[in-house]
Amino acid sequence: MGAQEAVAGLWSLAGGDPAALGQLALTGAEPALPSSFRLGSVAQAAIAASGLAAAELRHAAGFPRQPVAVAMRHAAVEFQSERHLRLDGAAPPPGDPLMGLYRARDGYVRVHTNFAHHRARILALLGCAPTREALAAALAGRDAVAFETEAHAAGAVVAALRDAASWAAHPQAQALARLPVISVERIGEASPRKLPDGARPLGGVTVVDLTRVIAGPVAGRTLAAHGADVRLITAPALPQVDSLLPDTARGKRVVSADLATAQGRERLAALIRGADIVIQGFRPGALDRRGFSPAAIARLRPGVVCVWLSSFGHVGPWAGRRGFDSLVQTATGFNAQEGRAAGTGPKELPCQALDHATGYLMAFAAMMARLRQAREGGSWLVRASLAQTGRWVWGFGRQDGFAAAPFSADDIEAACETRVTTRGLVRAVRHAARLAETPACWEPADY
Repeated sequence: MGAQEAVAGLWSLAGGDPAALGQLALTGAEPALPSSFRLGSVAQAAIAASGLAAAELRHAAGFPRQPVAVAMRHAAVEFQSERHLRLDGAAPPPGDPLMGLYRARDGYVRVHTNFAHHRARILALLGCAPTREALAAALAGRDAVAFETEAHAAGAVVAALRDAASWAAHPQAQALARLPVISVERIGEASPRKLPDGARPLGGVTVVDLTRVIAGPVAGRTLAAHGADVRLITAPALPQVDSLLPDTARGKRVVSADLATAQGRERLAALIRGADIVIQGFRPGALDRRGFSPAAIARLRPGVVCVWLSSFGHVGPWAGRRGFDSLVQTATGFNAQEGRAAGTGPKELPCQALDHATGYLMAFAAMMARLRQAREGGSWLVRASLAQTGRWVWGFGRQDGFAAAPFSADDIEAACETRVTTRGLVRAVRHAARLAETPACWEPADY
């Protein structure tokens, strides 16, 4: 599957007008990233779908259709946007040194320790010192899948390494196999709401963003790039990877609402009453327990579009499981198959491809659902997951891509923009979707 075919498939899935596809121009060729997976095509397709959806929203508001162009190499750079960020010339700090892949007695496990509470749970579970050497020694005597199960029960975040066949046989993979890459369903009744007819596709659209790390924040960042007023919800005790914010929070306004308190919940409810789109990436069920299930949000704001992100999907035995891109890559066969193709041991993808692709697919589906709301009325629920996006990535096929030319400094600079912010001089990757009449940009906000 190529990028053009993938966009057409997404467009059909979301009920888009086929005539809009004639406005799309995709340039460039694989390999764009050093991988056996066709990640340049994945990046180009996901970003192009979101850009085309933004252009179609503006067309539906009464404007002529406009050309949308995406260059594969620029899209591939954008899939590594957090790596290319520079704040006052400095690269973001590395993640926690304990995070990564370790040998188990019968395979490998990957542990995630970027959040302090996840780190503490791993160390408590293993009863070892906070060093890679101590973790390696402790894990060497554990069975991979048994430890994965034990860690999940303890609230830690761990994935056992599986190859593609092992994952395909897993009950969770079989549950996901029945689902589309993204799902959009009507969850309530509401009158159609007119689309804004401002200068930008999402001008006048308000988004409440309850996401962290990369996938969900990329979705909110994409909506902001096309003019949405995005409110990023934070709280003093909510874990966050601060080094990512200058990249993923561009164009967003930060609002504090501690959902552990009645005051914070009422503040969020007030924001939702004025929102067009709500996106969230808490573990399945967590927001529901605070009184903000999709149905409850639709009652607060009839006509809303809810976008619900999970790691392993909303059905199946792992529906409530915590996870991050690196863990999903490990559990679902990517690391094993990438290593096999490279002739090495388990190998990570050259970017957080599941995170980034899911973020753009979320933004795409949110905009298409908003378009349906304007035409049909109703409240809408979009569901996306990193694991389901992984199935979509496999559909692009494989390649001998490890000889892909690395990005040069000039490649990266050509894809970036530099601006002065309240946090200093920020260099960040420009949006790769080029809309001829309404160029994507991030208006000054809190990031």
